[in-house]
Amino acid sequence: MTVTEAATERLIRIGEVARGAGVSVRAVRYYEQQGLLSAERSPSGQRLYRQDAVPRIRFFQQMFAAGLTSRRITELLPCWDLGHTDAEQRAMLRAERDRIQAKIDDLRVAVERLDEVIAITDTHP
Repeated sequence: MTVTEAATERLIRIGEVARGAGVSVRAVRYYEQQGLLSAERSPSGQRLYRQDAVPRIRFFQQMFAAGLTSRRITELLPCWDLGHTDAEQRAMLRAERDRIQAKIDDLRVAVERLDEVIAITDTHP
């Protein structure tokens, strides 16, 4: 980020980022340690983040919930940031999507089985 961009964009403190993203301050620090997020420092040493840190962290949370590692998320960030990919990145994105879709399909079957059990048990007091 250039000095001009930093001057026009309001930077936010770590607590505000954490609240906005629904995570702990510790989680925000973890994302920074993993190279997923970067912060600037105020003259007093406080971490300051761009406002896009909140949606980025929500993206991280979604990807973690889907089973991606922080390393894999790091590989996804150029796709997110630049909006374009090379053939290898597209293959990786498709493979992750297919893995997640298979997981969703398995969960749907599990829900159907639970519904069957619930229907059976609903007929008995």
